[in-house]
Amino acid sequence: MTVQEHTEPGGWRVFHATGRAPQVSPALPEPPPWRRFRGGPLQPAPPDDPEAAERRLGPGEITPQLAQDEIDTVNAALLLRRPLLVTGPPGVGKSTLAYVIARELGLGRVLEWNVVSRTTLRDGLYSHDAMGRAQAIAAWQAGLRDAAPPDSEHSDAQLPPALGEFITLGPLGTALLPYDRPRVLLVDELDKSDIDLPNDLLHVLENGSYDVPELVRDAAGVARVHTDDPGGYAVVHDGRVECREFPIVVITSNGEREFPAAFRRRCLPLEMRVPTREQLLAMVEGHLGMRPQGTEELVDLFVQRVQAGGTHSLDQLLNAVHMTTAGGFQGDGHGVRLVEMLLRDLAKGR
Repeated sequence: MTVQEHTEPGGWRVFHATGRAPQVSPALPEPPPWRRFRGGPLQPAPPDDPEAAERRLGPGEITPQLAQDEIDTVNAALLLRRPLLVTGPPGVGKSTLAYVIARELGLGRVLEWNVVSRTTLRDGLYSHDAMGRAQAIAAWQAGLRDAAPPDSEHSDAQLPPALGEFITLGPLGTALLPYDRPRVLLVDELDKSDIDLPNDLLHVLENGSYDVPELVRDAAGVARVHTDDPGGYAVVHDGRVECREFPIVVITSNGEREFPAAFRRRCLPLEMRVPTREQLLAMVEGHLGMRPQGTEELVDLFVQRVQAGGTHSLDQLLNAVHMTTAGGFQGDGHGVRLVEMLLRDLAKGR
């Protein structure tokens, strides 16, 4: 494998895990014929969210955490327009990968779908505020009665509330809108979902489209709906949404249960490893902008506990380093117990 293979224009590798924002967003390779979609009308480019990216990645350069074979897996998912199923211990940066991809490829705000045991497919696609619409229609009817005499020619001049104003597309539904470049969708902790959700996702992940039944039945034909982006709107025709570019879907799992074979067949697997000591030191420096005195000792303690089989998160290490460098903090007595609490084994429930 030569350097030219990694850098030549138009090559299939467009992601290099640097996390650096590009001056010009790189073009993605063409999808295979069976992963091309024709959705429309084309939506405007999504907003950016640099504050969210900085919270996830830190203000400085990110530390490379993926090996070359893992970077190739990400690039394969980009080329084949298939979701990534990212596994690994809690706190190793699985969800952060979505933000690295979005920033490095210049794809704008990451759409987050945080899954819990009660989550359904519709939660990710859209919501319909039926109660709000019923109240708005009642208020509209009352306004008509109060504003015009019964036989007035203008009694029906005011239009009723549009159905689209009470439809909000969820993260998955927004990601499948027809954008010129793919959106990045983070489906976080899918293994916590109801057993049916992965199977329910199969049709959407395969076809890149879905229907909003309320809009399908609406006589208007065209609806302007809210999206998951703050203040965002989209136009939907005949109640059907189909992508133009299949989104970059990063699905994370902590391995609490297995997924059906049909679901796994549609995803590319990526197992993230625990960062090394050198990577942890660089991550702390990247997030805090410095390497405070005593960082090495805390990183060594953190690594020892991880190697002993405990469940720990990078957030714990960052909290401990930041706490011990706060003004007036004493690293003995009560301070030692506080550090122990911050670096506790999360698997023990306290």
